[in-house]
Parts: sequence; structure tokens; C-alpha cells
Amino acid sequence: MEATATEVKNKFGKFSDIARTEPVIVEKTGRKTIVLIAFEEYERLTQLEDAYWAEKAASAELEGYVGSEKSIAFMREKHA
Repeated sequence: MEATATEVKNKFGKFSDIARTEPVIVEKTGRKTIVLIAFEEYERLTQLEDAYWAEKAASAELEGYVGSEKSIAFMREKHA
């Protein structure tokens, strides 16, 4: 569903109810600016993003990436 920022401002309760079941795309001055979503959907998306980055970190570690702390410690040892 799409609505203008003015509509959402004037009928926030209505649009927050709608956002519980489907995203509400909010337009301001003719541009899509934000999306209202249910908190549960936000949590689900956050968990997906966390899982994605955890997988990327695990892959990088398997490929030999040691991280910034170990890299700094290594450099300090070399220059000591």
C-alpha cells in the first residue's frame, strides 16, 4: 500500500494497523521516502541481516582474514 506523508500523519492509527499485515510505502513531495512495517517483520529482517553478516565473517575467517585486532598486534610486534 502507498500513502502520502500527510495521509499517514492525519490517520496514523489506520496506517499502523495496515502496516501490521503489509508494508506501507510513504511518499513525501512525490518521492517514496519511508516504509512502515510491523515490528515482527523488522525483527525478522534484522535477524536475516545478522545471519548474513555472520556468514560473511565466517567465510572471511576461513579464507584467512584475521581481523583488525590481530592485524594491529602483528604490526606492533614487527615494529617493536
